Amino acid sequence: MIENQERLSSEDIQNLPLHAYEGEVNVITDSESADRVAMQLQKATVIGFDTETRPTFKKGVVRNVSLLQLYDGEKAYLFRLNVLGLPNSIKKILQSPKIIKVGAAIHDDIKGLAKLNSFKAGGFIDLQTVAKNADIEDISVKKMTARFLGFRISKKQQLSNWDNTTLEEGQIIYAATDAWVCYHLYFAMRNLPVAPKIQTNSENINS
Repeated sequence: MIENQERLSSEDIQNLPLHAYEGEVNVITDSESADRVAMQLQKATVIGFDTETRPTFKKGVVRNVSLLQLYDGEKAYLFRLNVLGLPNSIKKILQSPKIIKVGAAIHDDIKGLAKLNSFKAGGFIDLQTVAKNADIEDISVKKMTARFLGFRISKKQQLSNWDNTTLEEGQIIYAATDAWVCYHLYFAMRNLPVAPKIQTNSENINS
């Protein structure tokens, strides 16, 4: 963890070790598998959350969300929404106030998901809002990871094609890492004075 600094420099971050998610990843492309995973996720208390959308470089062109990433403390799940849409079973997870979904800059993520299958979001925590309320200026996932978890993550795959017929290994690792990191940031940041509180057990960052 980097302490007693208002802002992090690029050099501060570059000097940290580079980490990525190394656990099990399930890539889900069919409704039956999604429903089965949803039953497992219903047991979770906290879930790391993120989405990916194929980038567009033309003004006025808006694409649908391609990928939903969830991490429940044990495994990462990547739902290929460009193939299966947003299943009702997963929508229930996103609506549940009993399951905390933790992400960063989640407003647009939720808006994009609701375009696929309308729902009322419940139980979401935006880490950027938590950081802002604690007067922390560095609110990108990369910088919050450096500050609170003490390592850096790669963002090289961010602008790749998330609608590819088959996701490349680098894309899978990148997507899983973002959800995994958000999960751990929740536990690292929950002791901030303004952070939402929930009674749950943390998990070893190396798992």
